[in-house]
Amino acid sequence: MNLAGWDGVDERMTAIASSQRRAAWAVLAAALAIGTVPAAMAMAAEPDLDQAEQQIVDQTNRLRRGQGLAATTEERRLQAAARSFAHFMARTGQYGHEADGRQPVQRTRAAGYDECQVAENIAFQYSSAGFGTQALAEGFFDGWRNSPGHRRNMLDADATETAVAIARSAQGRYYAVQLFGRPASQRVRFEIGNRAPQAVRYELDGKAFDLPPRSTRTHLQCGVPALQMRLPGNAAPAQIHPASGDKLRVEVANARWRVVKE
Repeated sequence: MNLAGWDGVDERMTAIASSQRRAAWAVLAAALAIGTVPAAMAMAAEPDLDQAEQQIVDQTNRLRRGQGLAATTEERRLQAAARSFAHFMARTGQYGHEADGRQPVQRTRAAGYDECQVAENIAFQYSSAGFGTQALAEGFFDGWRNSPGHRRNMLDADATETAVAIARSAQGRYYAVQLFGRPASQRVRFEIGNRAPQAVRYELDGKAFDLPPRSTRTHLQCGVPALQMRLPGNAAPAQIHPASGDKLRVEVANARWRVVKE
């Protein structure tokens, strides 16, 4: 008997005007296949869980690099949260992102992780024939990679840290937790000032703002901001990706509007 289940969630804590946004949960239904087990396979394989976890981290980072994204680094507090939750599911048989009565971000905070954002993938696998180390790792990785919601978490450009934990239940079911995070210390803080004689409009990550003349606004973003500045006389909006600490200024010189960085 082979049994696999997959469940992914994107739990983002984003500091924009002190608001919190969460993406919808993405769930891939469990698949069940029943067959006979050859006598030669009656003894279940015993995978090395530490190696399987590392293989998933390495495979995920190869996937990210293949998409032009930076690799994530392993983080001990995310690891503690992932391991604790994987062992909880293995011990109790309860499965789901709130199986222990908490949301992913509550578990990572309890482990001491000060987040800008956190995302979680979970899954379980079972085979009466058991798993080798590579087969176990590839089963989890492939299941997440081939599911749109889980893949989105794996390829989140704003994620910079990760952890993977696998635990085995007494019944031989393997539970895996994959976490992605961006710490609060990596929030992007920048200013936009308007030195022009009239208001200007801009969009930040899809949200519109009006900036009155002779005024300045400070933004605190989780991840790399996508800023579109619409200036009079320019057919297309200026596309800007501010870095932390940037001070952007809108000004008019010789009837020409522009955005400058101080």
